Amino acid sequence: MVFEFVAELWIWDARRADSWTFVSLPVDASEEIRDVAAGPRRGFGSLRVRATLGASTWQTSVFPDNSRGCYVLPVKRAVREAEGLRPGESATVTVELIDL
Repeated sequence: MVFEFVAELWIWDARRADSWTFVSLPVDASEEIRDVAAGPRRGFGSLRVRATLGASTWQTSVFPDNSRGCYVLPVKRAVREAEGLRPGESATVTVELIDL
């Protein structure tokens, strides 16, 4: 499954000092992922993905965020710096599930 979307980068409030930065997957994509990924999952309900943002591609996991009602994707500092992005800015993101 592959999803492409535009999303704003945001900082996780609980870890603001560490500047954990994420994008939220669209709710409809998150619902589709929940439907196909039903059953026991790894830690925190995470799913492994291949993510692409601009010219940067990396492997990580998406995590369900009950407060937002969607999955969230961490965007590591190296990617943000390579792409010249800061929290509050938007980017086109592609997420491919790789462990279903």
